[in-house]
Amino acid sequence: MLAEAITTYQKRVNVTLNEHLTLLDDAAPDLKAAMLHGALLGGKRIRPFLVYSVGDMLGVNINALDKAAAAIECIHAYSLIHDDLPAMDNDALRRGQPTVHVAFNEATAILAGDALQTLAFEIITNPSNDLHPKQQIAMVRALAKASGYQGMCGGQAIDLSATDHSINIERLTELHNKKTGALITCAVELALIAADIPDEHYQLMMKYAHTLGLAFQVQDDILDITASTEELGKPQGSDQQSNKSTFPKLLGLDGAKACAEQLIQDALSALTKLPYNSQLIADFAHYIIERRL
Repeated sequence: MLAEAITTYQKRVNVTLNEHLTLLDDAAPDLKAAMLHGALLGGKRIRPFLVYSVGDMLGVNINALDKAAAAIECIHAYSLIHDDLPAMDNDALRRGQPTVHVAFNEATAILAGDALQTLAFEIITNPSNDLHPKQQIAMVRALAKASGYQGMCGGQAIDLSATDHSINIERLTELHNKKTGALITCAVELALIAADIPDEHYQLMMKYAHTLGLAFQVQDDILDITASTEELGKPQGSDQQSNKSTFPKLLGLDGAKACAEQLIQDALSALTKLPYNSQLIADFAHYIIERRL
């Protein structure tokens, strides 16, 4: 059921992304091609999956979720394009394919990331029969906060400053709660905004999202050591080569695995207090720390 749902939602968000990208005119063909390359290169579509699965669990019409799912994936795609740049992580491989600055050039990659970021907010604010304007504004605010200084960009800045330096587990946790966790948490929040649930349930879902986001990053750190380049779709051991602080580096491999498992148990504990059929997103929580890519 989980594998089928992941595939279904991957296809749905890809169709939505492709529609928005191909509607762009051809005034800047290289930029458009770079945006398509960065956004449609593949990937697990973790964030759109959470938008769709949480929204469906809460009874939201799937048409009301398409904009949010596509928007958050645009933000994610832009972040990967910029993370891969020579001034950042300097990676040549992403999802088994050349990164955007390698496939095109550095200037085009910067512009492609910028354009995908702004496209996200264009998509989410397009007139909708399925969302109230107040919901759209709330989504814009949540997405902007999660992707900016208080979220992903702030986390990336901490990550860059921590490279070649030792940081403690508290600082590492803060780093990843921002760099990776904020956007995963936001995916759940976008679905919650589209729904109408009591505040108590809202807070429990946010706890699920927060712990899931951190667990995702812990598992990424583990996979950087244990998985192959072919499995990862990017160079194996890149964190070690870049001398980054990671959970296995601070806790040991077994300690990092125990940390990820505890985070997932915390996420599942929050779900048990909710009156919804949360089996799919519970299964997804297990998948987060069992995946090999």
